[in-house]
Amino acid sequence: MIALKNIDKNFLTPLGNISALSNINLHVNRGEIFGIIGKSGAGKSTLIRCINLLEKPNKGRVIVADEDLMQLSATKLREARRKIGMIFQHFNLLTARTVYDNIAFPLELIKKSRKEIETIITPLLEITGLADKKKNYPAQLSGGQKQRVAIARALACQPHVLLSDEATSSLDPETTTAILQLLKNIRDAFNITILLITHEMSVIKTCCDRVGILHHGQLVEENEIGEFFARPKTAIAKNFILSSLPQHLPSILESHILSKEQQNTHPLLRLVFTGNAATQPIISQLINSFHLRVNILQANVEYIRKHAMGTMVIAINGEKNNIHAAMEHLNSLGVQVEMIGYISNDIIAF
Repeated sequence: MIALKNIDKNFLTPLGNISALSNINLHVNRGEIFGIIGKSGAGKSTLIRCINLLEKPNKGRVIVADEDLMQLSATKLREARRKIGMIFQHFNLLTARTVYDNIAFPLELIKKSRKEIETIITPLLEITGLADKKKNYPAQLSGGQKQRVAIARALACQPHVLLSDEATSSLDPETTTAILQLLKNIRDAFNITILLITHEMSVIKTCCDRVGILHHGQLVEENEIGEFFARPKTAIAKNFILSSLPQHLPSILESHILSKEQQNTHPLLRLVFTGNAATQPIISQLINSFHLRVNILQANVEYIRKHAMGTMVIAINGEKNNIHAAMEHLNSLGVQVEMIGYISNDIIAF
């Protein structure tokens, strides 16, 4: 449905020619939700704007629904863009128009009749949960409701493709979850292809079928979502995954962590496990095979598709040689082991 082939995009600045995208090759299948994640400045917004040629690449081909947009005339490109909906972080609603009239606006521009507009908009109001808000103005809506209006408006011209440019980054977590579920419902109802960009791993985990990582203008990794979390290939992918896992200990513990071993202190470890390691009886192995005492301070396991991943923070007590051997054993299982520090026996008892 979407194919980017050898895409380069440069910008001429007072400091010289800056490369925003370099040799991007990407294929997004019909009916899937594909997520692009990257840090600020990675080139995410430039990439998504190249898909509808709001930014024209310096090199390469942009193919959407079997049409090479780079080869179209201005008239044909305008027609093709009507089949590429786009939603933005800041909604971009017309404040003097009602919900209904905001959604109707793109249809009015292409001279649809009132009856045709009503026929198209009525089911969009239903699927986006806005049927009871159609006469309201944007000032009367919450952030989540405004984004629902923006989504409905993007769907008004019945596009093949929906592009989402950080559409949930200004929303609270609960509203974000609801909007992401709405996008999945829309994909299922209309068989629409969705490409979204984000800097939040929670968005990727919640709704994407596949994911690509953009780093310094290059697509450095791409995979099915479960495989991506279970077997990341690059350091930046691993860092993104770690950022999505619980990292903070209760403040009462953090305030007592020591950087160096002292008398009557015990190692404090953070374990990060994915794939098969997440379902191994790790704690019982540490106790039975290495004769350690283990105090679990924090643990979290979740499933992405059929792949398990999670973190655990433990304090351990035992012979030093046994502790080192246990850490090597965990590494051999694919468990990442981080030494957080040391904790006093007065705080964590065994």
